[in-house]
Amino acid sequence: MNDMRVPVLVEHAPSPSAPASPARSASPPSASGPRIAAVRCALPPHRYAQHELTGPIGDLCLSPGADRALLHRVHASAGVGTRHLALPIERYARLGDFGRSNDAWLETGLELGEEALSGALREEGLAPADVDLLVFASITGVAAPSLDARLAGRMGLRPDVKRIPLFGLGCVAGAAGLARVHDHLRGHPDDTAVLLTVELCSLTLQRGDSSRANLVAGALFGDGAAALVARGGNTDVGSSGGGGGSSSSSSSSSSTVAPAAGPRVVATRSHLYPGTERLLGWEIGAAGFRVVIDAGVPDIVRGHFGRHLRAFLAEHELTVDDIGTWICHPGGPRILSAVSETLGLSEDALDCSRRSLAAVGNMSSVSVLHILEGIRARRAPEPGTWGLLLAMGPGFCSELVLLRW
Repeated sequence: MNDMRVPVLVEHAPSPSAPASPARSASPPSASGPRIAAVRCALPPHRYAQHELTGPIGDLCLSPGADRALLHRVHASAGVGTRHLALPIERYARLGDFGRSNDAWLETGLELGEEALSGALREEGLAPADVDLLVFASITGVAAPSLDARLAGRMGLRPDVKRIPLFGLGCVAGAAGLARVHDHLRGHPDDTAVLLTVELCSLTLQRGDSSRANLVAGALFGDGAAALVARGGNTDVGSSGGGGGSSSSSSSSSSTVAPAAGPRVVATRSHLYPGTERLLGWEIGAAGFRVVIDAGVPDIVRGHFGRHLRAFLAEHELTVDDIGTWICHPGGPRILSAVSETLGLSEDALDCSRRSLAAVGNMSSVSVLHILEGIRARRAPEPGTWGLLLAMGPGFCSELVLLRW
């Protein structure tokens, strides 16, 4: 996959160009708009420094006696300091086939998913019965019934909870899932919605695969889960939980809710880049998920992503300079550099993304929620601050979520 030529993109409908000096009179989001109320991440207990993993991952991926120079270069340049793995590193050699890896995804995913979801609900003072919509995203394992359905009974969600399990979005799913939660809450302002992401990327590492893509994945990706609670506008002015009016929510622990410091979602934008379907994703076979990471992804970011992002902001009478908080998926050092260069960002604009990458690696769809949790935990942006949450994933596609505190 690494010798692919970067495709020439043919846009079906050109995005409007951003005006040179747009007015900056955009009004704050409606006080009744959807609000991000809580974010909570859960990480496996098996935490390793990057240098502790280089040797064992080399043993898994390379044949005995193989040159390890590329492996060491990739690990040293990944921007990762520590990572959490679903299993102790010594267990990966014994996983065997895809079935056993997927079983481990389901077992550990349920534990981490429950921890993240219960923590996020507790942060907002809610009970599981208060959840009206549960959007679940993962691209590192499969199950039917899906993991969200199994969690519903395990945690006590209402039998009439709406569920949307997502697969195939990959790293973009944290942003895209939030965008779809926003869409639902715009039409159901009494509701409480949850986005749950579970990614156990280490379980997809291909044993005996010395390809550059597999070595990059082995150097970059970490494991974790995250849950985000979002509330419709009517929940801020006084309503009991269960939002959607279901009588089965009588056990709700929520009561009148005062407006909180969490940001509101103002607008979202999805974009597919034609002719780029083979740049990023999985090849799925008997051994499970074999990663596809093409070296041309940063070139797509530099050549096209900035134009679409600026056009999106211009529709809201904003420019890049108006964004005070950037929540950018940490796809890797080259991706972060490409985003920063194409947007002309200040040197420290993506520091939150780089800190997340260094602390836990690239956790696919979990990462943007991990960054958002860190921002909320350190010091919430000043009221009125604009934020942009963004990610890219298989398709090749991007998702933009405009926020305001």
